[in-house]
Amino acid sequence: MESTVASKLDALLRLQSLDSQLDKILQIRGDLPEEVRDLEDEIAGYQVRVSKFDEEIAELQQQIANRKQGIKDAEKLIKKYEEQQENVRNNREFDAITKEIELQKLEIQINEKKIREANFQIEQKNQEIQETRNRLEERQKDLNTKNAELQVMVSESEEDERKLNEEKEEAQKHIEERLLFAYNRIRKNVRNGLAVVTVKRDACGGCFNTVPPQRQSDIAAKKKITVCEHCGRILADVEQKTIA
Repeated sequence: MESTVASKLDALLRLQSLDSQLDKILQIRGDLPEEVRDLEDEIAGYQVRVSKFDEEIAELQQQIANRKQGIKDAEKLIKKYEEQQENVRNNREFDAITKEIELQKLEIQINEKKIREANFQIEQKNQEIQETRNRLEERQKDLNTKNAELQVMVSESEEDERKLNEEKEEAQKHIEERLLFAYNRIRKNVRNGLAVVTVKRDACGGCFNTVPPQRQSDIAAKKKITVCEHCGRILADVEQKTIA
């Protein structure tokens, strides 16, 4: 039983060491990955906006085409009614046809007004598209610059990161699921990512609170898995004191 617990603690320490090395690689990259993601999201938003404007303009242009056709139809009707006026038999028929002509002329005026309004909207949307594309171009330049910086950093550590991830994957195979879940949960909840630590100079290697001598003896014996009563980190071993 003792060797089983000891092997579990050793495996956890190994996993923590690998994760800490990976953390250092990510720290060197700083905020660049997040900045790249933010720029990509912003660019995607601008692209969606331009696409939406294009759809709205296409719809307005279709409305204009329909209005122009409406004007042509109304002009044809006016011509037809004017020809009919020449052959009316009484004033009542003449007045009725005159009213129809006036209605068609009103229809033309309405269509012309709607066309002007649509053209004005298209002009505004084209201006907004241009402004959006200008911002898009600026953000794309920023993204290209930051991507280049990130790629340099990634290429410098890519091989080390690959090896560490392979070793991490192998190390996880030797840790039971319950312990692995607890380890990952602790890592997420602590600021420095240290879920498994050793006792150094009579203190927890994570929060630096004092660990009592009897508790240190239990930890060193590795008969059970012990956690720090202050921070909840797993205390895997006790560093041997150097004799001066």
